[in-house]
Amino acid sequence: MDSDYLKYWKVVRYFIKSKYGLTTSDLDMLLFLYSEKYFDKGQFEEYQKIMSWDKNRFEKLRQDGWIEIFRKGITRRKIRTVYSLSYKTKRVIKSIYDKLEGKEIPTSPTSNPMFMKNASFSDKTHRNMIIEMNKAIKQRQHRSEK
Repeated sequence: MDSDYLKYWKVVRYFIKSKYGLTTSDLDMLLFLYSEKYFDKGQFEEYQKIMSWDKNRFEKLRQDGWIEIFRKGITRRKIRTVYSLSYKTKRVIKSIYDKLEGKEIPTSPTSNPMFMKNASFSDKTHRNMIIEMNKAIKQRQHRSEK
């Protein structure tokens, strides 16, 4: 099956949320905005209507460096501020797509907090699945090399 991208979506999503401290709704928002290139606060708020309510989401994402100002607005001219995703955000989303396309998730504690000694039960459960996922990826790569 060539288009089996989402098989490990839950595992990849859990890893990204764990590593970067994002909520599911924050991640959904960033994934939506990824293809928008530029947006204003109104567009952000329009998409946010279908998410769990968080009146501080926009400011939190901006303060944490996920969203940045592309062009400052001018109030007296009624020109809105235009935003874009930061380089950090674009790198993280590219990483998500890479993992969904078959790149392994790191298993070292320095690259993946789920592999630290003090990991939660849920982290340990997900890291077992990461190990299985990485094995499946290696097997698929090995078969395609033959």
